[in-house]
Amino acid sequence: MSAVLYHFAFDPGSRTARLALGEAKLPFEETPVRPWEDDCPIAGLNPSGMPPVLQVAETGRPLTLCEPAAILGWLEDRAREPFLMPADAAERAETRRLTTWFDRRFTDEVDAVLLHERMEKPLLRLGPPEARALRAGREALRAHLGQFEGLLAERDWLAGRRLGQADIVAAAHLSVLDYFGEVAWANWPGLKTWYMKLKSRPCFRPLLADRFPGVQPSAWYTDLDF
Repeated sequence: MSAVLYHFAFDPGSRTARLALGEAKLPFEETPVRPWEDDCPIAGLNPSGMPPVLQVAETGRPLTLCEPAAILGWLEDRAREPFLMPADAAERAETRRLTTWFDRRFTDEVDAVLLHERMEKPLLRLGPPEARALRAGREALRAHLGQFEGLLAERDWLAGRRLGQADIVAAAHLSVLDYFGEVAWANWPGLKTWYMKLKSRPCFRPLLADRFPGVQPSAWYTDLDF
């Protein structure tokens, strides 16, 4: 089987795909893309123009998988037993709730504000971050982190007893914010322990090598025990 992943290193969805493929131990080639540019090759692969896109050829059948849900679903479908979706029905429902939470509320309330100010503005040359927007985004982030801290006080992983899709999706989003120093881990001890467990997994290592132009990562970004 051959696989090529088109991705942008600091896109949470792209990181979701990279983590899931790494956890599956599925070899793939990487093609970095800049989706905001007119000549981005991803425009011809995904009608939305958004990464990630995974092109695979397995048993002679080419397949183009657009965006995280399709990639996660494909990995689950090809596994001989539950991979990142729990076998337990209640935990599967909780996994779906949490992944939808990140796709909707976390993206709208946190990423669309903090990553716009810290990442998109420099890339698109839209000027410096706005203090009011940063305050709003950070306040929303604290509210979300408080909810995750509460979940981890009762569970080993976000959705239940084992690592799953919810953890992969959450780690993808939080790792981008962590690069920019936006997560005050000392305030969330349960979440910090959970994140350290994820950072120690082999699938996470490529993310720790990512660098955003002109911005150094937080001092603890690459530390597995911080």
